[in-house]
Amino acid sequence: MHSKHQLPEVIHTPESSLKHPLRLLQQMWRDLLASRELAWRLMVRDISAQYRQSFLGIAWAFLPPIVMAASFTLANNAQVINVGVTDIPYPAYVMFSTALWQTFVEALNGPVQAVTVAKPMLARVNFPREALILAKLGEVFFNFGIKTILIVALFIFFRVSVSWTVIIAPVALIHLVLLGTFIGILLAPFGVLYQDISKGLSLITGFWLFLTPVVYAVPNEGTFGYLVKLNPVTPLLVTTRELATTGVVSEPLGFWVVSTITIIGLLLTWIAFRLAMPFVVERVSS
Repeated sequence: MHSKHQLPEVIHTPESSLKHPLRLLQQMWRDLLASRELAWRLMVRDISAQYRQSFLGIAWAFLPPIVMAASFTLANNAQVINVGVTDIPYPAYVMFSTALWQTFVEALNGPVQAVTVAKPMLARVNFPREALILAKLGEVFFNFGIKTILIVALFIFFRVSVSWTVIIAPVALIHLVLLGTFIGILLAPFGVLYQDISKGLSLITGFWLFLTPVVYAVPNEGTFGYLVKLNPVTPLLVTTRELATTGVVSEPLGFWVVSTITIIGLLLTWIAFRLAMPFVVERVSS
């Protein structure tokens, strides 16, 4: 009789969370607040390890944008590629855009890496899983803060004039980071179960980079131009860049459409993440 009574309880538990959405949202908010201290400790640990275990340290935040800018500037000057007309000097354009792209990719990879690395801890310790995501978000913004030093220096060097809208550019940057986090949280449970996710992400982001106007101006014609505009990263990255430089936003509608989808998707994915993780941890532990 006892075993018969237990079965409905196990089936009913996940259903009851979704049947009481207000209670679920309140619990999610409480867990988010409760995870702040742990998230801070994890973030400090990860940042310290990231720079302590690297010979070049903080230089790695600067090197990719510099190398990318040097490579494509040489290719552009040699007329190997045609990048179109950019609003600011091309080397500054590439370095700034690359820094934004790197930040998006870090936000995308963060949740998958965090949950995968924490696999042993997840199986042994009960703690708010949100702490892992918050720690990675903090790391992403810290790394961008380091990159900001390079961005400011190159803007001064190339005499790039900035608009007053530079003060609201961080809002667009946050939307870009949230898009990456949304996709990352969606993939995180699968990343724990299958190593293919982490390996596949590096391939996908490599191809994704060439569909994003990082090293070229936004094309307006042809199939390639259509694909670039369909890319959800395009309006967020371009708007961040435009707010920080010219102050003229070329695709406000695209920006708000992608931002709205991102925020709604992030909430739904967070719910799915909470519901999926107990089953994922159970499967990994067994």
